[in-house]
Amino acid sequence: MTTYRIAEAAELLGVSDDTMRRWVEAGRVASTKADGRTVVPGVDLAALAESLADQPDREATRAAAVSARNRLAGIVTKVKTDTVMAQVELICGPYRMVSLMSSEAAEELGLEPGVRAIASVKSTNVVVERP
Repeated sequence: MTTYRIAEAAELLGVSDDTMRRWVEAGRVASTKADGRTVVPGVDLAALAESLADQPDREATRAAAVSARNRLAGIVTKVKTDTVMAQVELICGPYRMVSLMSSEAAEELGLEPGVRAIASVKSTNVVVERP
């Protein structure tokens, strides 16, 4: 049987280790002990992942009013602008995201290296917003 350590399970679901631990303690997902560590059976983790996808808590976020569902929180690492367009690079967890937008939009959002931002991905477009 495949099992996942808490940190591995959290990474797969895109949540913090603490959130995963709270879910285990609350009984939201089954766990066992292996070599003194808490592990989550792969089958149970898959069931939790499906339930999260089927019943996302979108009411608590702006995502309830946005058609783009793939939202990745990150930090702006580069902004290249000219008179018309801007190229904005973000690091969102393990992902590097690049968005092209008007220079005016980048300026209005206050995008510069070090700023927190969210990349909203829909199809081939990356939409950047500030939290």
